Order: sequence, then structure tokens, then C-alpha cells
Amino acid sequence: MTHEAAPPGPAPAGATPARTLLPLFLPAMVVGGVSSLLYVGVSKLADQLKDVLWTDLPDALGIGGYSSLWMIVMLTATGVLVGLVVWKAPGHAGPDPATLGLQAEPMAPFILPGLLVATALMLAGGPSLGPENPIIATNVALAFWAGRRFAPAAPGVLWVTLAEAGTIGALFGTPVAAALVISEALAGRQVKGLLWDNLFAPLTAAAVGSITTALLGHASFDLDLPPLGSPGWADVLSALVVASVAAVLGMAGVHSFPYVHKAFGLLRHPMAALPVGGLVLGLLGCLGGPLTLFKGLDQVAEIAHDPDGWSAGRFALMAVVKLAALVVAASCGFRGGRIFPAVFIGAAFGLCAHALVPAVEPSLGLAAGVLGTLLAITRQGWVSLFTAAVLVASPSIIALLCIASLPAWLLVTGRPQMQLRKDGSPVR
Repeated sequence: MTHEAAPPGPAPAGATPARTLLPLFLPAMVVGGVSSLLYVGVSKLADQLKDVLWTDLPDALGIGGYSSLWMIVMLTATGVLVGLVVWKAPGHAGPDPATLGLQAEPMAPFILPGLLVATALMLAGGPSLGPENPIIATNVALAFWAGRRFAPAAPGVLWVTLAEAGTIGALFGTPVAAALVISEALAGRQVKGLLWDNLFAPLTAAAVGSITTALLGHASFDLDLPPLGSPGWADVLSALVVASVAAVLGMAGVHSFPYVHKAFGLLRHPMAALPVGGLVLGLLGCLGGPLTLFKGLDQVAEIAHDPDGWSAGRFALMAVVKLAALVVAASCGFRGGRIFPAVFIGAAFGLCAHALVPAVEPSLGLAAGVLGTLLAITRQGWVSLFTAAVLVASPSIIALLCIASLPAWLLVTGRPQMQLRKDGSPVR
């Protein structure tokens, strides 16, 4: 009896020589450092402006800084100011932010000043968006422009990848997040050499970006929560249920996103859409309270450090209001990203679960809620899993979150994302 030989499999990828990788080291370091400096610089400028707008100015006027009146006035005024920038700045502060994700196409450099001003105003004024999308877009544009000017022989995609990795490392405070995101992106491409060879330069940029952010003392996603002990069966069930229900909550926002975006599009002009959006956000702030304003990272730390300080109903209200504020802010034209506020939504929902069922550990509920919400809103599996895990310093949380991600992913995969194409249809 004869046996036919099995067809040969694909040849294993050859490793890239060190002499090819070494010249990438210095450019990657420069891009990573500059990416972090720009992120930290814009964030610190926005924080100083926030203190003026929400503390110094209302104190001088004798008005409560977070009174209902001031929230409505401040959010509406932010809409007016950002609307002016989008209307008058060269390039209109970039494309419609509803069409942008973490991966960015290089913009023309003349667009960047308007985009950065609009971003700083948004971060200071209180809309529920984070800095990630516009900061990544700015760093990509700068790295691409500089790379094409000073090293024209290098492929343009190299500079895009380095800037994305450096900024993600700076944003999350660790290069691991960037490595996971780049690995996920590389999975759909034809790449030469080993995976680690392809990650060498991006990981360098991400490491420099993250360490620069840490050395400058900027806040990160680390909430310094108590570690989770040895998990039990109740913890497994808690993680599965909380992550899945949080994913369903996130999908409610995703499904409403194109309709809200279309409604604001009927206003046709940024000086109409953004002030109206700001007014709506001010009213939502009155309903949900000051914790539902801004990008949400500082607010997550506040509720996480006192998980029993609010009732289940209050946590649920904050989660729903923050989700509505995220949809409105991303639909009406404010320049910003969706990851930071999604973290707050998931954290508030997870702590709501703890308040309803005290057997749900607060750290586990918070992490599982963040996981499910991010899976629904970003559709980035590694980013969602890593962000949820980094909030709680515990090896056991990773296994629980991996298990919880499976049913949550089945609920969201193949469905629309919270990102639109240029024609207004949702990305799937």
C-alpha cells in the first residue's frame, strides 16, 4: 500500500538580519518620544484651561463651578468655540471624527493646528471624548511628513506605524498595548520576516512613548485598585454576566450612533451642530452629574476608589448618561476619541453590578464592565482585554477576562461599529 506524500507547507518566514533592524532604532526612539511629548503637552494645556474654565472663572463670578447653570453654559460655549475652529481653521480641523478610528491616514500638516486647538478646547470644556484619535492623527501626520522629507527612501507606512505605536504607548502608559494593536493589524497583512522582527521598531517607539509619559508624571490607566484574590466559580459567573450585559449596553449606543449623527448632519454647519451638541451635553451633565463630564479617566479613578459610595441606581444612571453623552459628542463634530469615555461607562456599569450583587467583587465587576463596553464600542479585542486587565493589578483577572471576552465577542462580532464611513453608513 502506497501513501502519497503530503503537499509541502509554506516555507517558514526567515528572520530579518540585525543590520536591517538596527537603523530603525533611532527613528523609532525619536518618533516615540515626540509622540509622547505632544500628547502630554496637549493634555497639560487642556488641564490648565480646564482649571480656569471650571474653577477660577466661576469662582470669580460667584457661580458654582459644577452647578447645572454653569454646566449648560460651559458645554454650549465649548460647542461655539470648537464650532468656530472647525468652520474657520484651514482644513476644518480634519475630517468628520465619526469616520476616524485608532488607525489614521496621514493628514496635510496645515490641518494640524486647527485639530489640536479643537482637541484642547474639547478636553477642557467637558464633552465626553478622549484625546486618542486626534493625537494619533496628529502624530501620524507629523511623522509621515518628517519621514518623507528626511528619509524619503523609507516606506511611508513605517512612519505611520511608528507614530501609532508611540502614541498608543504614551496613551496607555505601557508598550504592551501598542504591541497588541500592531499585532492585530499585522494579522490582516502580508508581512515579511518573523512577527517579532516586524514589531521591533513599533515596540521601540511604544516603549519610548510610554516611558516618556511616565517620566513626565502624566496619569495613566493604572487605578491602583486592590488585587483580586484566588478566583472562585462565583467570580467566573460574575465576569461572564457583567461583560456580556455591558457589551449589550455598549451596542445600544453603537446602534443609535448613525441616527444621532444623521440628525446633527441635518444642521449642515459646525456653528449650528456643535453649539446644539454642547447644549445637549450640558443638559446630560445636569442629569448625570459632574462625574459624567470630560474624557472620564480621572472620574473612573474617583468612583473606583469608593465603590460603595453610590447606589446601584446612581451608577446605572451615570453609565447610561455617559453613553448618551459619548454618542452625542462623537456625532455632532467634537474632535476626540471614544476609548476613554467607554472606560468610564464600563466601570460605572461594573460597579452598578457590585452594588446590586455585593458578591460581585468591585475590581472584577469594574474590569469586566470595561471589557464588554470596549468590545462593543471599539471592536478592538486586544485593546479591550488589555485595558480592562491593566485596571486591576492581579494575574488571576486576566484568565477571568479571557473567559468573559468569549460570549461578549459573540454578541458584538459582525455587527456595526461606533465608526462611520464617509457616506454615513456604519463600519462593520
